[in-house]
Amino acid sequence: FGSRPRVFLFIPSGPGSRAAPSEAMRRLGNAGVQRGKAIHAQPVLGQARFVAAGITPNERLATLRKLLDRRSMVKTIEVHSGFSALIADRAKARRSDGSEVVYDALWSSSLSSSAIKGKPDIETVDTTQRLQIVEDVLEVSNKPVIYDGDTGGLKEVFHFTVRSLERLGVSAVVIEDKRGLKQNSLFGNDRLQLLEDIDVFCEKLQEGKRAQVTEDFMVFARIEALIAGAGEEEALKRARAYVKEGGADGIMIHSKEKKPDEILSFMKRYRAEAPDVPVIAVPTTYDISEADLHAAGINICIYANQLIRAAYPAMLDIANQLLADGSSGKVDKKIMPTREMITLIDHASSHK
Repeated sequence: FGSRPRVFLFIPSGPGSRAAPSEAMRRLGNAGVQRGKAIHAQPVLGQARFVAAGITPNERLATLRKLLDRRSMVKTIEVHSGFSALIADRAKARRSDGSEVVYDALWSSSLSSSAIKGKPDIETVDTTQRLQIVEDVLEVSNKPVIYDGDTGGLKEVFHFTVRSLERLGVSAVVIEDKRGLKQNSLFGNDRLQLLEDIDVFCEKLQEGKRAQVTEDFMVFARIEALIAGAGEEEALKRARAYVKEGGADGIMIHSKEKKPDEILSFMKRYRAEAPDVPVIAVPTTYDISEADLHAAGINICIYANQLIRAAYPAMLDIANQLLADGSSGKVDKKIMPTREMITLIDHASSHK
């Protein structure tokens, strides 16, 4: 926070204490006031960003667990800016059964965060830069956010990442069990994918759980065994260890295959032994309905990079046409009117 003022609150504890945080303290201490502990509360200046979105960090933080308690599929889409978060908020559709659906949560993708900066997806965009993107998203949307934490880095670093995410009001972080230079999972064995030792990764998960202040924040372990070609048995072994020994709140099972068969096979066996552990799936390379994923035991479906991928062909098409025409008249019929764009942003800012 640079030179901005820092505020510390101390709430007495013990048998003789009757002290309780005032309403002002509760508003200031959105990171979570705990009895008997001095905490670093959000500076008022910084906190105004989240109040502008019509929800406090603690309220938002708890939303994902509440969604999971409903036992329906948590539909999640990738966002990479404040404007893309507005699109996710505005999106809705009516399905063939007559139901109207919206996105329940947002995914802050490492790939998308790298792409918008024109950098490779090898953790070149640091946590500070990533968190600025998250803040932009939190400012304009009330939906819970799940953060793509890549490998999490060293466990000592992951500790502070969890603290920062929780303080902002992010609901969950997902870290993957790989080591060495990060490579995007969709390359599979075309690039070297090194799995982390199970014990080492469990220690990192444990450190993340120790770091959190509230009971609402969630840490998910992303299992890359299928990506690395290590097979279903290895994936199951890791899933068991990460939850039972690492303390993870849930897992993400990932695949690069064109069909969902290995995901469905894994889930059939995993659900037989762990019926209640939250599981995330990311149908990027394979096509399967949310209904079929949910029937297999998946709780969260993440559309992990479709918005950023949609932006490229649309913008390139307009850029090419502007060059071909030497004027902007024809493209105006294909793009969002400036007045509508400004109105959308103004409306979102004043009605959250």
